[in-house]
Amino acid sequence: MLEWFIFAAIGAVTGLFAGLLGLGGGLIIVPALLYVFSWQGLVEAHIMHIAVGTSLMTITLTSLSSMYAHHKHQNVNWSLVKKLVPSLIVGGFMGAYLATMLTSQFLQYAFALYMVFVAITMWFPFSSHNDERLLNRGTLLGVGGFVGSISALVGIGGGSLLTPYLLMAKQSMKSAIGTSAACGFPISIAAVIGFILFGQGSDVNNGWQTGFIHWQAFLGIISTSIVFAVVGARLTRYLPVKTLKQFFSMVLIVGGIYLI
Repeated sequence: MLEWFIFAAIGAVTGLFAGLLGLGGGLIIVPALLYVFSWQGLVEAHIMHIAVGTSLMTITLTSLSSMYAHHKHQNVNWSLVKKLVPSLIVGGFMGAYLATMLTSQFLQYAFALYMVFVAITMWFPFSSHNDERLLNRGTLLGVGGFVGSISALVGIGGGSLLTPYLLMAKQSMKSAIGTSAACGFPISIAAVIGFILFGQGSDVNNGWQTGFIHWQAFLGIISTSIVFAVVGARLTRYLPVKTLKQFFSMVLIVGGIYLI
């Protein structure tokens, strides 16, 4: 029973910060699950794979919710999404395969470096340029494959990578964020399938697992994250979001260094 409360608490914190700061949940979910799974005594050789795979499983639902919200406000460039989807799917699947080939420790280092990268970018505003050549089909195929692969490796939806790129390609801030949110769904679906297929055999001693997906953690996190994301979004009207982002960035840097 204690595990359910812990996973629900992780979901609440994740949803709150996601709604408040516009951050992907993977930044909180992955390190939190890493510690919980270690406490539960899961196989150390696969502990980071399970944390990343389960984080991506939660993104399949949260990305749908986010995509619907942005679609209602006409913030999604569906033409771009259609061009990106094939390479995002391939990248997500191949990223999951690569992740399963790497050691849990190496994945932990990769995630730690990603935490530091996001923390640094939080101190600088996104800039936009007028180079629409970045939206050429060939370029988008390469970008989609790269974003999908990195997202699968560290358990994120890809928004922190794709949003700045779309801004450089002359997309408005709203369109860049909405389009990135829509792209999180195909990435997470492809990556989850990969983590299930390539993780077969790692779940022999855990009835809650299918491959590298931990269903108890997924259900516990989802039970609260979506609700608290709405709460966090409403709190943006009353709290100093810029100051909170800078504070959170320092937490990410400390967390990243600790994981390394």
